[in-house]
Amino acid sequence: MRNTYIRPLAHVAFLLALLLLGARPALAQSILRDAETEELLQDMAAPIVAAAGLDPKNVDIVLINDNSVNAFVAGGQAVYVHSGLIAEADTALQVQGVIAHELGHITGGHVIGFSDGAKKATNISILSLILGAAAAAAGGGEAAMGVIAAGQQAAMGSFLAFTRGQESAADLAGAQYLSGAGLSGKGSLEFFKKLQQLEHRAGYYAKEEDTFYRTHPLSRDRIETLQAVYEKDPAWQKPEDPVLEERFRRVKAKLYGYQAKPEDTLIAFPETDNSIPAHYARAYSRNKEALIGKSVAEADALLLAEPDNPYFLELKGQVLLESGQPDEALQPLRRAVTLSNNQPLIATLFGHALLATEDANHHEEAERVLRAAVARDRFNPTAWYMLGRIYADRGDTPRARLASAEQLMMTGRPDAALQNAAAAEASLPAETPDWLRAQDIKLEARAEIEQRKKRK
Repeated sequence: MRNTYIRPLAHVAFLLALLLLGARPALAQSILRDAETEELLQDMAAPIVAAAGLDPKNVDIVLINDNSVNAFVAGGQAVYVHSGLIAEADTALQVQGVIAHELGHITGGHVIGFSDGAKKATNISILSLILGAAAAAAGGGEAAMGVIAAGQQAAMGSFLAFTRGQESAADLAGAQYLSGAGLSGKGSLEFFKKLQQLEHRAGYYAKEEDTFYRTHPLSRDRIETLQAVYEKDPAWQKPEDPVLEERFRRVKAKLYGYQAKPEDTLIAFPETDNSIPAHYARAYSRNKEALIGKSVAEADALLLAEPDNPYFLELKGQVLLESGQPDEALQPLRRAVTLSNNQPLIATLFGHALLATEDANHHEEAERVLRAAVARDRFNPTAWYMLGRIYADRGDTPRARLASAEQLMMTGRPDAALQNAAAAEASLPAETPDWLRAQDIKLEARAEIEQRKKRK
């Protein structure tokens, strides 16, 4: 499990006041990338995506490193799930309910339609400012302030009512997609009840007068509406998928071990617990504490249970590599790559280990592995960085600059990416795939730079 930084994501839940001022707040966030987790999320989403009339190959479920309980869409066919939501969920079915809801936003075009609600609210606000200015010109200072305040209140109400309408529509669409996928809505209702408990802990209670200031309908109302829908569905009594749920428990445990304090991990997963999730959590926690022997022992316990599990082999290789033992990491990682059918993230880790040995004899294999990784997963900054190192060591400066440009674009540095892409293009043979790619990166970088200027 590794952090990958991405370009800022703009959350759809903007404050109306900022919208009226023309500001576009964006939060720099990072993606948590892990081969096992990504495969699980895609498998969980696939039947729901298909029921929504979308192609599972074109819809990404992205894990964001954020401990808040949230999920959102921000344009395109991607659902962003916070790590805090995975931690809060008890079952895969609960997360599937959230994914179904977010797919409702995608199919409903809510991110695109978001500007309609904002525009309407802005028009109300602008009108109030014009009327307020007229009142002020007529000598009514207090009346002017009253008109403006009332206009701002009306704008706020218009916008929030619009977002609540979108949320209700996404709830019903999500229920339809769960039904089409043959999945029970029990998980969805269970998670809404969790949200209701979180609201109560935060001091929010189901009062009618509270609804005016909310972007979402009250959880109480959503539960009542959806329960009536779900209980009539043929899939209501369908049991959870035991294989999927076991995979979810493993992923949730490794995420906990990766993020939580080591002492909290040992409380949640004490040494007496010999389950696979417990070994997983402790392995990541021990590695974080640099207790390499204990971390490897936990990985070995996992491999004793499932010797051909590529993710367990990946874990052992990662621990050895990060502890400065790249030569020892090669065997489990090479086997993990083979067993996972050259999974790009695992292949990237293997390529990293090959380079970390500082043995030039490994460069040819590393290049082959890394090029295969980026061919299947272009949005992999680590792999591009490693490839750049190989090209630089070989003296192939144009391709080193091109690889650097790829990596810089993915890590939010378009100015540096533009410089490297231009330098690569000037030295690469014209009309070759690499030369054309350098041109593409230049265009992407310039577009990103212009967008940033407009946002400022």
